[in-house]
Amino acid sequence: MSLAAPPRDPHAPRFRVRPPANWINDPNGPFHWRGRYHLFYQHNPHAPVHADIHWGHVSSADLAHWEHHPIALAPTPGGPDEAGCWSGCVVDDGGVPTAVYTGIDRDHAGLGTICLARAADPDDLSLAEWRTLPAPVVGGPPPGLDVVMFRDPFVFRHDGRRWALVGAGHADGTPSVLLYDCGDLSRWRFAGVLLDGTDPVAAGAFGDRAVGWECPQLYATRNGEWVLVVSLWDADPWTTGYLTGRLTSTGEGGLRFTARHAGPLDHGRDFYAPAVLQEADRTLLWGWSWEARTAGETERAGWAGVLTAPRVVDVHTDGSLRVAPAPELELLRAPEPFVAAPGRAALPEAYDLTVTARARTTLSLLRSASGAELRVCVDPQEGTVTLDRGGWPRTGAEGTAPVVVRVPRATEPGVRQSRETELEVRVLVDGSLYEVFVADRATVTERVYRRPDDLAELVVAGPDADVGGWALSPPAHG
Repeated sequence: MSLAAPPRDPHAPRFRVRPPANWINDPNGPFHWRGRYHLFYQHNPHAPVHADIHWGHVSSADLAHWEHHPIALAPTPGGPDEAGCWSGCVVDDGGVPTAVYTGIDRDHAGLGTICLARAADPDDLSLAEWRTLPAPVVGGPPPGLDVVMFRDPFVFRHDGRRWALVGAGHADGTPSVLLYDCGDLSRWRFAGVLLDGTDPVAAGAFGDRAVGWECPQLYATRNGEWVLVVSLWDADPWTTGYLTGRLTSTGEGGLRFTARHAGPLDHGRDFYAPAVLQEADRTLLWGWSWEARTAGETERAGWAGVLTAPRVVDVHTDGSLRVAPAPELELLRAPEPFVAAPGRAALPEAYDLTVTARARTTLSLLRSASGAELRVCVDPQEGTVTLDRGGWPRTGAEGTAPVVVRVPRATEPGVRQSRETELEVRVLVDGSLYEVFVADRATVTERVYRRPDDLAELVVAGPDADVGGWALSPPAHG
């Protein structure tokens, strides 16, 4: 089944992962198995609202074209996941793909259990059928910590040993990441608190608004550092952050994460709950972009949510995030660009646009009948990129103020500084999903809903800029 959305809804992304209808939220368990990428996601197959959560499932050979598969996990009547199969990961457990996920029971009050499901046939390249184990491997949080939020297991390896993280929040309002030893997936041992919100680096970057850290993810970088990703929950999903630092053994059966740098994972207002896939030579990341329109509009549309484009993530030498679109996304570009120089050009519903500015440059992407503009302003001298929504509304408490990203001026060792100051932005647009990549330093993810009388026209205004833009081609297969 193709990922193409019904042509009657121009807001629906056609090239990013989303079910044909109804609800999607967190990406789960990105997994590479026998030459194919598998990606799961939180899904209500019956309505565009967060309820009755299953795991949807897609796969791809190239990260650009995706194929839908039957629902992988469904709530088990009377079981530990009766009220929902919430977020988790997928790992290779002795040659058997195994989902490690949060089970929510009928009496759910914030505390989940850790459940397992195994691929019924590991030789089936589509991994179409999964079998859940009847009992959870972790029945709830460890005693004595006063944990009131417990969910979202993530399994990783360190020095050849298998560990797991679980997102948590405590009764006093402190968020944390709990650590488990799970060399045997059927037997888990609590190994302490890996990090919590009182850590000075975390507190300095995130403040004290979050009362829980959801969907913890951890990946190793090329220089040996580790990156801890957390989704900041303040009784509702809020935003995302990352911390870079060292991961070391304590000598007492646990691990210690020593943070040295932290910041926002995405500067936009419509991004949450990312999941990572650590490969031998890179790490991929997907996030969830929720709807930024009213519940009534979402209900009428019949669908809600989308996953972002896959991103390659690492760190710079100064500890800040390195992030770029996965190079496989260029497979979606039309054979010829629709724009190759500054000026004006009509914009398609889905496109991939790159602009390299050497002086202050403004990209106008949408104009309303009243003259309001959706703009991206690039200022290489100031080292800033600003997304200004103009008159395009969005629902949500975070508002519509311009988003300003400041780009660090640090350079990598051995890379000669250009004589000219330049700054590159890449804008990926698919229906209502806008993803702005600022050099390889930052991203801004927002939802913008084009109105019938809006003019989608690119205007690049600046004295010296390189421009290239490609429409996205319909999927060739999937």
